[in-house]
Amino acid sequence: MGLSDAELEAVRAIERADGADDSLEPFFAGAARARPVREVRVEPFLIARHPLTVAQVRHWQPAYEDSFAESASNAARLEDDLDDLLGALPFRLPSEAEWEYAARAGTTTLTFRGDGRPDEDQVLGDFADEKRTAAAENAFGLAAMGSANEICADVWIPHFTDAPADARPRTGDGPRVVRGGGGDLHPWQGCDEWLLLLSATRYELQDFTAVRPAAPLPTSQGT
Repeated sequence: MGLSDAELEAVRAIERADGADDSLEPFFAGAARARPVREVRVEPFLIARHPLTVAQVRHWQPAYEDSFAESASNAARLEDDLDDLLGALPFRLPSEAEWEYAARAGTTTLTFRGDGRPDEDQVLGDFADEKRTAAAENAFGLAAMGSANEICADVWIPHFTDAPADARPRTGDGPRVVRGGGGDLHPWQGCDEWLLLLSATRYELQDFTAVRPAAPLPTSQGT
């Protein structure tokens, strides 16, 4: 888990090939937020195929309104309603270790598609079109990982030093971690928004967020 030396070099290669819109020095200066790289033991768990849509949020919050969404099939972006939704959901948030494991889907590259610069065809925020949703799936069958900024269970700590090795969320006071966000500035404005699609990208929650619920793997009862 984390931003590896190989991934940093892949980003440098993109920059050398004039694939960046601007200098990536701020990205490299902030790389410590996703380091040090470490091995994490992730127990089996369930995670939603895509972030909750507006229609799905309304299942638990019938009066929910979303000023960011164009339709009920769009990923919901929660602000003031977030705590109420989390209190009503019969699921939990993924830890950020679980989120990254799910996003990578067995890969060690910048995104599950490889080390090339991600482009806007990886961004998906509306899940009404089943073919388009299926095309956005990774090898685990999870769609649009990295498109929306998705909240995790962990409190924000700006590094992985002394982080748990068993994928437990880090707890405490303060803002939570979010992952992804490549579609939050869509259509892209040429500000290297593609960096938000990287599997290791992480930052602290500031405004709105999407929610991709998780749950423990059910255990069989009896024989």
